[in-house]
Amino acid sequence: MIGCECPVCRSTNAKNHRTRSSVVLGFPEGNLLIDTAPDLRTQFLREDLKTVHAILYTHAHVDHLFGLDDTRLMPRYNDEKPLPVFCDENVSQNIHHVFSYIFDPVVQALPAGGIPKLDMHIIRPYEEVEVLGGRVLPLTLVHGTRPILGYRIGNLAYCTDVKTIPPETEERLTGLDTLIIGCLRYKPHPTHMGLDEVLQVVERLQPKRTWFTHLAHDFEHEQLCSELPENVRPAFDGLRLEGVF
Repeated sequence: MIGCECPVCRSTNAKNHRTRSSVVLGFPEGNLLIDTAPDLRTQFLREDLKTVHAILYTHAHVDHLFGLDDTRLMPRYNDEKPLPVFCDENVSQNIHHVFSYIFDPVVQALPAGGIPKLDMHIIRPYEEVEVLGGRVLPLTLVHGTRPILGYRIGNLAYCTDVKTIPPETEERLTGLDTLIIGCLRYKPHPTHMGLDEVLQVVERLQPKRTWFTHLAHDFEHEQLCSELPENVRPAFDGLRLEGVF
């Protein structure tokens, strides 16, 4: 947190140094990125990731969207082929508004380019989509009062920025090997789950393994680990999971 002097913000433990939430999944035909955080450039350089081949969006808040322009700097196997983007109608409208220059024919015609080339696809909850040789099931989550998207990919689910999970989504979150879910802080929050709320979800869904994402500076990594069940852990920047879906 800017200007914060708390022990977590001043920690020397790298696992307490958190950039904005995102994840890359290795699919049969390339890298699938969920959300373009404002820290995207830093994250890709840190992890030595070269490029992505498609993007999914959960919602259009700044901390999940505003790194989109940096995708123009990533190498392409085919520079003429646009980057597939999968999102709901609301996110699409926000991208067209915030990044209007991307869709401006005058800018697109400039020889220098310098803009992301996007191929927009509108997706809907509970309608499976094929992406990069795999299949993804979008799910409705509620972020405060706003519906957003989470995703199930095989036996992995990604559910960040969630306050409540509708029954029709919970039905599709059974039998998980891996659940990645937002857990903002100890206390309840108007638009995010707090720790007790998330643990209640874990108890209901019974995934084999749960990772918390979107953690605020309320949580010190090692202390939180000591307070959680063995199969529930806080994620950290640079975490890599093998063979999870």
